Amino acid sequence: MKRREFITFAGAAAGASFLWPMLAQAQQPARPVIGVLSGLSADTSAHIVAAFRGGLNASGYVDGQNVAFDFRWADGQYDQLPAFAAELVRRQVVLMVALDSMAAVAARKASATIPIVFATRGGPVPLGLVSSLNRRDSNVTGVAFFGSGSSLDEKRLALLGDMVPNAQAIGVLLDPKALAYASERRDVQEAARSLGIKLVMLPANSEREIDAAFATLAQRQVRALLVTASAYFTWNRRDQILGLTARHAIAAMYTLREWVADGGLMSYGAILSDIYRQVGVFAAKILKGATPGDLPVDQASRFELVINRERAKALGLEIPRKLIALADEVIE
Repeated sequence: MKRREFITFAGAAAGASFLWPMLAQAQQPARPVIGVLSGLSADTSAHIVAAFRGGLNASGYVDGQNVAFDFRWADGQYDQLPAFAAELVRRQVVLMVALDSMAAVAARKASATIPIVFATRGGPVPLGLVSSLNRRDSNVTGVAFFGSGSSLDEKRLALLGDMVPNAQAIGVLLDPKALAYASERRDVQEAARSLGIKLVMLPANSEREIDAAFATLAQRQVRALLVTASAYFTWNRRDQILGLTARHAIAAMYTLREWVADGGLMSYGAILSDIYRQVGVFAAKILKGATPGDLPVDQASRFELVINRERAKALGLEIPRKLIALADEVIE
C-alpha cells in the first residue's frame, strides 16, 4: 500500500472508531422516563423510594439501565405540585408516580391520558382519583392505605387505653389542612363513642398551633394522645411532636412505625415498605404494556403494632403482657 493511501485508510479507520460509539449510542432506544411527584422532600422519602425501586427491580427495571426517573419534590410546598405535574406532562413521561395523596390529586388533574400510579393515605374515591376501586376506564390506579377509619381508630384508641388504663380522656391531634380532615375527625369521634372514651380534639397545622395543642393537654392534664395520619405531622413536624410528648410525659399512639423508630411510644398502621413496593410492581406492569384499567386499586392488607420499650419505661409505664403478645415488634 502506498504511503498516501495508508494515511488515508488509517485516518478513515480512526474516524470510524471515533464515530462508532456515538452511532451505537444513537441507535440504542431511549430509556422510558417515569415522572415521580411528591409533596415531601427527597431526604424524608428515601426509604419509600427505595421500596418503590425494589418493586421495579423485581420486575427487571433498573434505574440507569432500562428506565430513568425524573423526580419533582415540593419539600412541603404543596401549592407547587400542580406546576410540577404540568412539567412532567410537557416532558411526555411514559408514566407518573405520585408518592402521596396531594401529589396524586395534582397528577390526576394534570393528565387524563398519561398512566398514573399513586400511593394515597385515605380513600382514592373521595379524593376524586377514581370513581370506584374496581374502575376499568381510567388512566389511574395505585395503592390505598388508610391512616384512619372508624375501625382503625377504634383499634388505636383501644390499644392506647390498654397502655394507659387510668386515662380519663385521650387527646387527638388532627391536621385541619389534610385532605381527609373531615372524615378523620368523624371517624375518630365515632370510634370513641363505641368505646365510651372522652376525647379532646386538637386541630393544628403550624409549629405554633402544635405547641398550643400540647399546652392545652398539659392544662387539662391529658396524658394520652392519638396523633392522626397527616403527611405534615409525619414528615415536617415529627421531631417537634416527639419532643413535646417527651417533655410533657404524654403517652402517644401514632399511625406509622417510623414514629416509634424515632422514639415514639407506639404505633398501629400499614407497612410503608409493602405499599411502595407494590407501587413499583404496578409501575413495572404498565411499562410492560398493562393499562391502569387492568389493575384495580389495591388496598394495604398488612398492619403492624410497634411498641418502644424504652419510651414506655421513660413514661413510667409497664407494657401489659397482652400488648407484648399482640405486638409485631417491640423496640428495645
